[in-house]
Amino acid sequence: MSTTFSTTLAEHARNRPDGVAVRLDEHTLTWRGFDDATARVATLLRTEGVRPGDRVALILPNVPQFPVLYHGILRAGAVVVPMNPLLRGREVNHHFADSGAVLAFVWHAVADASHAGAVGTPTRVVVVEPEATAALLAGVDPDPAAHAPDPDDTAVILYTSGTTGSPKGAELSHRNLFSNAVTSQESLIRLGGDDVILGALPLFHAFGQTCAMNTALIAGRTMTLLPRFSAAAALAVVQRDRVTHFAGVPTMYVAMLNEPDAESYDLSSWRSCVSGGASLPVEVLRGFEARFGVEILEGYGLSETSPVASFNHPGAVRKPGTIGVPVRGCEMDLRGADGSVVTEGVGEIVVRGENVMKGYWRNETATAQTFVDGWFRTGDLATRDEDGYYTIVDRAKDMIDRGGYNVYPREVEEVLYEHPAVEQVAVVGFPDPLVGEEIGAAVVLKEGAHATPEELQQHVKDALAAYKYPRRVWIVEELPKGPTGKILKREIHPPVRSTEHEERPA
Repeated sequence: MSTTFSTTLAEHARNRPDGVAVRLDEHTLTWRGFDDATARVATLLRTEGVRPGDRVALILPNVPQFPVLYHGILRAGAVVVPMNPLLRGREVNHHFADSGAVLAFVWHAVADASHAGAVGTPTRVVVVEPEATAALLAGVDPDPAAHAPDPDDTAVILYTSGTTGSPKGAELSHRNLFSNAVTSQESLIRLGGDDVILGALPLFHAFGQTCAMNTALIAGRTMTLLPRFSAAAALAVVQRDRVTHFAGVPTMYVAMLNEPDAESYDLSSWRSCVSGGASLPVEVLRGFEARFGVEILEGYGLSETSPVASFNHPGAVRKPGTIGVPVRGCEMDLRGADGSVVTEGVGEIVVRGENVMKGYWRNETATAQTFVDGWFRTGDLATRDEDGYYTIVDRAKDMIDRGGYNVYPREVEEVLYEHPAVEQVAVVGFPDPLVGEEIGAAVVLKEGAHATPEELQQHVKDALAAYKYPRRVWIVEELPKGPTGKILKREIHPPVRSTEHEERPA
């Protein structure tokens, strides 16, 4: 069997050259075309001075150019730095500067933020226009020989963050990503025959990369893309392209379950789903399966674990509400705050195996804090039953999981502190039936200063990606504090009635 994505892609190009690899609406890319395009990207990068080990950023939505550029970068031996197209200039700047990216391929619609973010960094921005992509590669000969990476060479840097600082780059090796994709295909998703997987998850995210794009590549099956998710659009693509498999986050399942016109679509091709990114409410799982007749299998993972770490495996006992058992090549356990092994009750999930990252890019301190005796500390608290099934019960970190997107309170707080009227602020998560967790901000104003909740909300909107701004903002006289002066976030909750402003999710 192949041991790299490039050799696997080349095999598909030889064995099923005219099979559809990637589809977007009526546009298709065959396996032969996919292989040829990535080879041309590798040549283009080399002519641009990109060498093995150099970082190349990728800021694109779910369009065919994403997998072509992603695997072309890997084929050249460079490192992919996938980034969310919703990031604003200041956020882009951190990613460019921290990774040291020498080049960035950016979608035309987000070029302004990318150019602003490149200021003061070594990154050169190449704007990708949908109608000009072919022209970009037309005068470039395909590189016949892919770079042969060492399995432990870095392949991708995925930026994630804790609650105590700027986003950190999870350094994933070729072994991490390839083995996790093989495991996902062979033991979890199991694409075969004429299967088609719907690429609705953002491909810049580990979940979308492994469980849609790279799993489809390993299997040699079609990935059909959806650049912007809506329930109606997803169901329409299932009908049009005879989709058989869907991977999504809970908010996607909630939206499809509540789509009033779902019965008008022919969904007879659909046979399996996986859910991750956040806990899927059992009532949503049962309601979805009853309405659509399609089984949902829930799993668990993080960017640092490539991402799949555990799963309710097909053909085995399924326990709704749990995250299943460890996947092949991965071990999980529970530890107490002191590092001791937890055999009963709640403990922090720790993971080790071929899917676990090398560490945080150029951040030895964060890496040392995250690994204990070879185990990766996830920060998630769980229980384990007698059959080895894990159930998440809480988060040890303050991270807010808003509809599958990670929002880190300190980043939002730092922006609010930049407002001249703000004296103190605490950003917290609170339960929301639509997105799982919503973002709130309790704000203390400086004496004599004035600012409305709407103004503070807009201040964050202007600085950060749209999913990060607080949907509820309220003004308070003071924040609860402990004896040392530390703000006690656990005592902060959105008031029923107060001076506040609320917006529903965008």
